[in-house]
Amino acid sequence: MPKEVPGTSRRDFLKSSAAAICAAGISRNAFSPSPLASAADSALPAPDGLSIKKGLVLSMLPSKLPVADRFKLARDTGFEVIQAPTTSDTNHADEIKAAADSSGVRVDSVMNMDHWKFPLSSSDPSVVETSLQGMRTSLHNAKLWGSDAVLLVPAVVNPQTSYKDAWTRSQAQIRSLLPLAEELKIVIAIEEVWNKFLLSPLEMVTYISEFKTPLIRAWFDVGNVVAYGYPQDWIHTLGSSIFKVHLKDFRRKEDGYAWVNLGDGDIDWPAVRQAFADVGYRGSAIAELEPGDEPYLRDVSRRIDHLLLGKS
Repeated sequence: MPKEVPGTSRRDFLKSSAAAICAAGISRNAFSPSPLASAADSALPAPDGLSIKKGLVLSMLPSKLPVADRFKLARDTGFEVIQAPTTSDTNHADEIKAAADSSGVRVDSVMNMDHWKFPLSSSDPSVVETSLQGMRTSLHNAKLWGSDAVLLVPAVVNPQTSYKDAWTRSQAQIRSLLPLAEELKIVIAIEEVWNKFLLSPLEMVTYISEFKTPLIRAWFDVGNVVAYGYPQDWIHTLGSSIFKVHLKDFRRKEDGYAWVNLGDGDIDWPAVRQAFADVGYRGSAIAELEPGDEPYLRDVSRRIDHLLLGKS
């Protein structure tokens, strides 16, 4: 499956992922409604105290629908919150706010959009400034929409940027954003992705703790670590630093790997569910999968109920 790379938007990354799945011989039926794998697992109760809001990224909803209808569809298929992308067009941003208000589905968070093509770890001041402006827009979007977090990929390690430089440069630039985050009361949530950076939960804890502020937290993606670790281990290690969560699933194969629908991959969902209970996670869990129609979205919603919330 193609990795996320600089110059690739999050939505393009998901599109290329779906194409790679098909090329590897996994049909789109992997994402269509189907019975979940284990009847025994469905009998497992939710751990005591587990309270998580169920959400999805805005790009999962049919793009042909007006924004208001997309939000209503999210509500009608069982989702409580939505993650929306950085929106520089003020009219479109207002449209998203109106859709959220009328549907009762909160815009939970903002997916910052400029951190891959224009990483904060770049040595080029113009690239960094473009990235910073994207984050400023995202933070103001969050305030307008009543969100409490902006997702940030903090750095990209590549032949031009060493691991050490990625660490120090990105931290310096994130610190420059803190006065605005403090003014707007928005958390900057650092996500672990395939950027050759923050490759272990111990590193991620250290990176976040060095800011010494509750406004820098972790955005944990359950699927992103399966290639080189175990989500439940990351959850236990990150602990209370986790502010938001993405949901994906991942399947290892003899000839590679593929992104698959929730419950169809290698994630030990009962262990993940228990880990979230162990650390007292109370935030949202946002599905980040390919887009689909109403039956597909209902199925994703049902899978989250079953796998993460322990509902039959």
